[in-house]
Amino acid sequence: MRPVAEGVETMRRLYEGLDARDADSVAACYTPRATFEDPVFRLEGGDVPDMWRMLIERGPDLRVEHRIVDGASAEWTARYTFHGRPVTNRITSRFAFDDRGLILRQVDSFDFPRWARQALGLKGRLFGRFRFLRSAVRKASAATLASWQERRDPDRTPPAD
Repeated sequence: MRPVAEGVETMRRLYEGLDARDADSVAACYTPRATFEDPVFRLEGGDVPDMWRMLIERGPDLRVEHRIVDGASAEWTARYTFHGRPVTNRITSRFAFDDRGLILRQVDSFDFPRWARQALGLKGRLFGRFRFLRSAVRKASAATLASWQERRDPDRTPPAD
């Protein structure tokens, strides 16, 4: 079992790396078999650090503030612009770590309707509480990540469904 201090240090490096927009530091926080889930993404393996790389690349104004709650959870706020709209997203993360203190599993939760109102404008205000919008956003986000990965590495084999 990993010491709590190692997990806390990994969380600190993760959020400080996000705030500094240092994709390599963020990617180094995850095991190769990591999983990530939030209302928008469900990812595993190399797709997890790739998601952060894509978000950092596409979000030049990303700012992150965080608070470590305990050895396996944190609360953080991400501020960024999404398609010209300012977003402030308050997120709670729960973690599981491997024996080296690297992230094995991360589950993030946030108020999707609140996020949708900010990020998607009128469509988000009208439909943010409905499951079909969440499903559409999840599908579009997966396609966006796959397209970004393809541009970055045209020889990459896409994950099996």
